[in-house]
Amino acid sequence: MKSSIKEFTDYISLEKKYSLNTVKAYQKDLFSFEKFCKIEFNIKNIDYIEYSVIRNWIIFLVDNQNSNRSVNRRISVLRSYYKFLIGIGILKISPLSLHRPLKESKSVQIPFSEKEIEKLLDSSYFPNNHNGFLSKIIIKLFYFTGIRRSELINIKLFDVDFSKRVLKVFGKQNKERLIPIIKELEIELKEYLILRKKIKKIHDNDFLLLTSKGKMLGQNFVYNTVNHYISLVSTKIKRSPHMLRHSFATHLLNNGANLNSVKELLGHASLASTQVYTHTSMKKIKEIYSETHPRNKKQ
Repeated sequence: MKSSIKEFTDYISLEKKYSLNTVKAYQKDLFSFEKFCKIEFNIKNIDYIEYSVIRNWIIFLVDNQNSNRSVNRRISVLRSYYKFLIGIGILKISPLSLHRPLKESKSVQIPFSEKEIEKLLDSSYFPNNHNGFLSKIIIKLFYFTGIRRSELINIKLFDVDFSKRVLKVFGKQNKERLIPIIKELEIELKEYLILRKKIKKIHDNDFLLLTSKGKMLGQNFVYNTVNHYISLVSTKIKRSPHMLRHSFATHLLNNGANLNSVKELLGHASLASTQVYTHTSMKKIKEIYSETHPRNKKQ
């Protein structure tokens, strides 16, 4: 009897509306656990499993240099899987019901400074060709809108409304949101669209951003683009698209934006997710506090 992995991935894809990348990531983790069970315990069906087997997988993952955060993420996938099995009546109780996540060291992610971003965007680092212009648009879209990598890749031509100056994106679980387009980004996008028409053969015409060969962007292409250009102006270790999103949120908060408004722009379901970015604004908050509190002024 086979495991219910296909039924589970169909459920999160069709009913929960998880993105294709998320579904693939869940599949990869479940297949990895299934493979471990076959090799180590000769268990072919992971639907009916004891916690001791999962504990052995955790030990295996840790021994193979996986961080506690990575292990917890994989166990979270398993937890969702067994919750699904309970929901469809295959199980009555999850083997993870008493599991406690591994302790994670809290690493503070430092966003790029406004000066670093300004230096990059006001420079001649970008070559005067399709890839150079595309790279600049990618970075500006991340920093001017705070969108996720998957959201950027999947922007369609008709998602850009110049008349209303808004960009429509589809976030996690296919939730739609509208993001304002500032004047600088509007100008850049219009120039890019002119350049886009010069692509000789377009394969993925529905998508806004295309490579010089007329194909939609890949995850690695976007990551490598951001990593390369940010490395020219910053010595920070983490130079991912997410850090541009992080910088977008932090700079808005530093300049007085309302936390709830930033939450809506980022497409977060709750304020708790947005508050992750407030710790990096604490220096600015302390400055404002010391400058404005009436008792502090008297000292």
